[in-house]
Amino acid sequence: MFHMTAAFLLVAGSVAAGVFNTLAIRAERPSDIAYLLRLVRVTLPFIFVGVAGTLIFGLWLWHEQDLAFGELWIWLSLVLWVITNALGGMGGKHQERAREVAERLAASGDASNDELRAILRDPKGNAMSWLAGAATIGILVLMIWKPG
Repeated sequence: MFHMTAAFLLVAGSVAAGVFNTLAIRAERPSDIAYLLRLVRVTLPFIFVGVAGTLIFGLWLWHEQDLAFGELWIWLSLVLWVITNALGGMGGKHQERAREVAERLAASGDASNDELRAILRDPKGNAMSWLAGAATIGILVLMIWKPG
């Protein structure tokens, strides 16, 4: 039950952060962009609890259910868990940089510029967040269907 609750928090927080990020990319005014990217920060405690809880309670379940050490789906899930966290951290730094630029522009006339638009539409920065989301979905698939 705790493992599933942690997974729910991780997925719900990640989806909410993705929605806020997408809305920020589509927003026009820097003040709106800054506001939406600040809302991403509200999702972080849910994501962090989910990240820690899925690992801690997942390893505990592995032990309690007496699953074999060589269960491939568990090892693949752990690898994806590491990838998810690495990519999510990199994507988060990109969003934080965009928020800082948006706040600066909002304070000085609330007009967007090429720098902010370039950061928001940077394919590498956005790919990190979307790939983290894809890896999270991969973990869910492995956890639900337990192949092998």
